[in-house]
Amino acid sequence: MTGDPPLADSADPARQVVMNTYGPPEVLALREARLPPLAAGECLVRVAAAGVNVVDLYQRVGTYQVDLPFTPGIEGSGTVLRVGTDVTDVAPGDRVAWMGRPGAYATHCVVPAARLLPVPEGVSLAGAAAVLIHGMTAHLLVTEVYPLGDGVVCVVHSAAGGVGGLLCQLAARLGATVIGTVSRDDKAAAALAAGAHHVVNRRTTSFAVRVRELTGGRGADVVYDAIGRDTVTDGLACLRPGGAMVLYGQTSGPVDPVDPGLLNSFGSLFLTKASLSHYDRTPDQTRRRAATVFDEVLAGRLRIRTHAALPLSAAPAAHVALESRRTLGKILLLP
Repeated sequence: MTGDPPLADSADPARQVVMNTYGPPEVLALREARLPPLAAGECLVRVAAAGVNVVDLYQRVGTYQVDLPFTPGIEGSGTVLRVGTDVTDVAPGDRVAWMGRPGAYATHCVVPAARLLPVPEGVSLAGAAAVLIHGMTAHLLVTEVYPLGDGVVCVVHSAAGGVGGLLCQLAARLGATVIGTVSRDDKAAAALAAGAHHVVNRRTTSFAVRVRELTGGRGADVVYDAIGRDTVTDGLACLRPGGAMVLYGQTSGPVDPVDPGLLNSFGSLFLTKASLSHYDRTPDQTRRRAATVFDEVLAGRLRIRTHAALPLSAAPAAHVALESRRTLGKILLLP
């Protein structure tokens, strides 16, 4: 059983979370909405769950500029209610998920059919929204950006978090030795449960020194870093010669410019910032990676961790929780 909510129809009152200005979480307000007509190639989806992501915070405060008024939410799941003309591979009743298209903080969302990803039976719609972006990002990092395998040592920052916890699971299954970092001691158990072999509290211990100790002075092969400004220098310092620093976020702020001479002085290191959109450039590529992630979930090799599932009206509280950096897994909004 998937545990999905009962199917509703487009006659249900439509609501959406709207921000009319940039600012604190309180600018997010739940409002009644009018469903727009479907254009060619579009589908109307009854939203089952919306994932809350860091990009939503950046859009709310204006770090990423958006057209106002604006409904956040670039990740969601639900059931197709209606399809527009020229839609041939999606039908009413299909269970779907999507990402990269704003508007998921709502009861109903209009999504281009090309962006919809089929959710297999056995994966709940809430689970799909919880694992889609995080799971696909983690899969990309460990299989393509810096492929892991037996004998590889990786450092995973925020190892108890959304992407970090999934990274630990995938990395350990691929045979890598996983050194996870956390910001508080009470997150260590979650990181270990996710597959980390060693856990370091980076607030109380120099993780660069500890990584050197754990590797007998050699250093790690790769660091996966979503924190950015606060951790990048020590991350470079804990790598072996020829190692790789993989940035995929900046929760502590943008990284200051890096002198290539610094990479040389640490041992001819590699530095990249990776994004799904640069690797999965076509709908088919996106569908293949999403299907792989869902297969991992169905096989029990990837465990979804949800920190909280809140009603749409609690969107401000969801943003406060994510900004606190105290979450253990995904936050969902459930219409």
